[in-house]
Amino acid sequence: MNIHEFQAKALFREYGVPVPEGEVARTVDGAVRIAKDLDGQRWVIKAQVHAGGRGKVGGVKVVDSLQDVENVARSLLGSQLVTQQNGPDGQPVDQVLIERPTDIDRELYLGMLVDRAKERVVMMASAAGGMDIEELARDHPEQLYTLYIDPVVGLQAYQCRQVIFALGLAQHARLMTQIMQALYQLYIDKDISLVEINPLVVNSNGLMAIDAKINFDDNALYRHKHKSSLRDLRQEDEKEAQASAHGLSYVSLDGDIACMVNGAGLAMATMDMIKYFGAEPANFLDVGGGTSADKVAEAFKIILSEEKVKAILVNIFGGIVRCDLIAEGIIKAVKEVSVAIPVIVRLEGTNVEQGLKLLSECDLDIISASDLDDAASKAVAATKEN
Repeated sequence: MNIHEFQAKALFREYGVPVPEGEVARTVDGAVRIAKDLDGQRWVIKAQVHAGGRGKVGGVKVVDSLQDVENVARSLLGSQLVTQQNGPDGQPVDQVLIERPTDIDRELYLGMLVDRAKERVVMMASAAGGMDIEELARDHPEQLYTLYIDPVVGLQAYQCRQVIFALGLAQHARLMTQIMQALYQLYIDKDISLVEINPLVVNSNGLMAIDAKINFDDNALYRHKHKSSLRDLRQEDEKEAQASAHGLSYVSLDGDIACMVNGAGLAMATMDMIKYFGAEPANFLDVGGGTSADKVAEAFKIILSEEKVKAILVNIFGGIVRCDLIAEGIIKAVKEVSVAIPVIVRLEGTNVEQGLKLLSECDLDIISASDLDDAASKAVAATKEN
């Protein structure tokens, strides 16, 4: 789960990471009031969207008058900000962050994420702050310093010193150590999957986190019920948010054959088979191992909200859930949402015979398949007939 920059900075502030003084505004008048309260002659106005690259497309502005604060806030609030990271439709700007500007002598990068292969939290640092970290890692890997943190002992002082010397920050050693230790503690306490400061700036006053990005681990949200208040559904794909609310994993794609599968690996294999037979999947949809008739019905509703879909391929392996229950759910869903396009169903596993019998005896136009190859080929053929 992503959160906004101003929310991430509030967590930074709570853990002692220095951030600029500022406040978020949801109206033009609110932006002007905040600028007056901050005093001074210059202000930074930052559109709050879940995407990077805002500065390259006018989402971050430095202004030197209250009139400019008003003009920029008015132009941003209510707009759709399109960046390289959020697609052609962009994301809505419902809030802007007003901050005091910060002097910048150097820009650094500091971030943490999980390296699943090494089963460690990896801290990454670079003297080339402000750049896209993906481009930096690809084009200048020698400029990216990484260290792995043992989960038993946590981040150690000697590791902080290694980063400090690698970045040439000896004169700010105490503050940099404090920031690194604070970020690691925040990362562990809040079950974070990614935290970034880009840039972390160096100036005569020390160090300051000018930007902040935090992603929470969705699998640990149940341990932090309060985090739901930080979620901004308007920043998320509407169908993906709807699916998440019903315990489904959904990602919209560009094809015309919708997939409904139980298990992420099986879903990937199903999509591969559709491509093998010369078509494109319309989505990734994992209903989970312990699905129900109601979940299946909701999945059909989400699938059918895409006008481009010409056929639905259901590929279910009955392990935790029985095939006859899945068949009941499919029949209920097809009746409930009035499906008018071909539905191809492949069932395998527990009670598969009962499930196939239910499908064959119902008075609906449901096409059964013997295996995944058969299901994919029938789905592709059905789209061509339509």
